[in-house]
Amino acid sequence: MLISGTQVEGPLPMARAFREKNPELRRVVVALRRAADANEAPVWESVADRLLRPRHQVTPVNVGHLDRIAVAEETVVVPGKLLADGPLSKPLTVAALSYSAGARSKVHAAGGTALTIPELVKAKPDGTGVRILG
Repeated sequence: MLISGTQVEGPLPMARAFREKNPELRRVVVALRRAADANEAPVWESVADRLLRPRHQVTPVNVGHLDRIAVAEETVVVPGKLLADGPLSKPLTVAALSYSAGARSKVHAAGGTALTIPELVKAKPDGTGVRILG
C-alpha cells in the first residue's frame, strides 16, 4: 500500500541501473567499474561516470585540442568520440570510446597509438600515467 492509500498489485518497480540502451557502452562501463575496484584505480571510475553523462553534458574533443593540451608520449583517455578537427604534431597514446576515421588516421600519422578504452585498461590496469580529457 502506498502513502496515499492506493492499493498496488505486486512489488513496486525498481529503478534501472543503466539508462543507456547501447550494449557496447554498458560493457565498457561495467569493465571500467570492475577494473577500478580490482586495482584500486579511481581514474577508471571517473571515466565510467563521464561515459554515463547525458549527451548534452559531453564536450566533444578534437585532435587539435589534444595537440594543444597533451605532452608528447602521454597517455590520454577521451570518454566519448574523438573528432578530426585540427592538426596533431606529437605522438600520443589515445584511448576513446569511438573515433572518426580522420581522427584515427591523424593519431597514427603523428606516430601515436589509437586504442579502445578496454584495451587501455588491459595495458594499464592501475591507471597510472593516464590523463582524462573531455
